Amino acid sequence: MIDKVDEFEAYRAKMNNKLIKENNKVIKRIFNLDTNSFAEGSLDKKTKELLGLVASLVLRCDDCVKYHLESSYKSGWSRSQVMEALSISTLVGGTIVIPHLRRAHEFWEAIEEKYQNQ
Repeated sequence: MIDKVDEFEAYRAKMNNKLIKENNKVIKRIFNLDTNSFAEGSLDKKTKELLGLVASLVLRCDDCVKYHLESSYKSGWSRSQVMEALSISTLVGGTIVIPHLRRAHEFWEAIEEKYQNQ
């Protein structure tokens, strides 16, 4: 079985590298802004990851949700904390978010399986 987490990470890294190699100033600045926005500040990185997760689910960006789920896991958020955040996302986003919630839950399970077996 292909590890969903590894597959996502590999694809994301490959495509990000290709995009950076295009040497487009706007794309590079957006990537830089994204990276710096999640650095420590008045809010800690852990909180920012959960905020990113909530916004990503409301906006229905599955790739963003996957990225922030893994980052949230690595930041130390528990399953129950993440599920509560996802419940608020679903409330705010409405029933149209439910398919993305299902995929988020499935990816969280893949993350737990990957990191708990290491």
